[in-house]
Amino acid sequence: MSGLDIDALRQWVGRRETRTDLITAAPVAALAATLDRDDVATAVPPLYHWLYFLPVVPMAQVGPDGHPARGGFLPPVPLPRRMWASSRLVFHGPLQVGDKAARSSEITDVQLKEGTSGSLVFVKLKHSVVSDTGIAAVTEEQDIVYRDDPRPGAPEAPAKPAPQDAAWRREVRPDPVLLFRYSALTFNGHRIHYDRPYANDVEGYPGLVVHGPLIATLLLDQLHRHLPTAKLATFEFRAVRPLFDVAAFELCGQPAPDGRSVRLWARDAGGALCMDASATLA
Repeated sequence: MSGLDIDALRQWVGRRETRTDLITAAPVAALAATLDRDDVATAVPPLYHWLYFLPVVPMAQVGPDGHPARGGFLPPVPLPRRMWASSRLVFHGPLQVGDKAARSSEITDVQLKEGTSGSLVFVKLKHSVVSDTGIAAVTEEQDIVYRDDPRPGAPEAPAKPAPQDAAWRREVRPDPVLLFRYSALTFNGHRIHYDRPYANDVEGYPGLVVHGPLIATLLLDQLHRHLPTAKLATFEFRAVRPLFDVAAFELCGQPAPDGRSVRLWARDAGGALCMDASATLA
């Protein structure tokens, strides 16, 4: 934990920022095309709000991993790896193409934990998206985790088997084009998603890493394909294990008997649980 002063990092708790954006049609159409959808109208589908309110950082302020350099709104956690670990979202009403909207963000907690791989710092944020008419669209709690590089020779964490009772499943074969498109649409410069030599040689991954929010978006897209008239009230997801572009993975879903909720998950080619999610229907 050398150089990790959690009391100093906790001084970021309570920090706020607000970003405004015009909800234009092009990003919605581009993501719909990336997902092979042709039924998106003027209402912005759930999770497509991630295409807006993006931090536009000059190249001079980009770190070696492609992320913005540490500091600024998020605390300068001195651990090399950062990932979007989980989110919990409430959908109040859809944004519409043409809306002007604002996303207000607040850092609500910073915690230090010790795991089998070393120190972990969890940063919790709360986002609220509101249109210029004052109508709330989305409330989201987001967890970002920072961790150290794996220790040489450290054993890999055991895989958790994915559920076997899926009512539907779909195979996805991730490729560099899919990952590039999503990185571009979300202005995500993290090199693990498109720079194979960096992902392999610097961070030690076996392939390009599939974005956590892309997996979450694919899971909800799968729900939409099976329940096209369903209205989403809440959605939450937790990243369990990374997925890479070297093998196909499956999107799975199992509606509850009462029809009011759906469990969703992603499993890798070996049957391991990689993302666990659930949705409730309005």
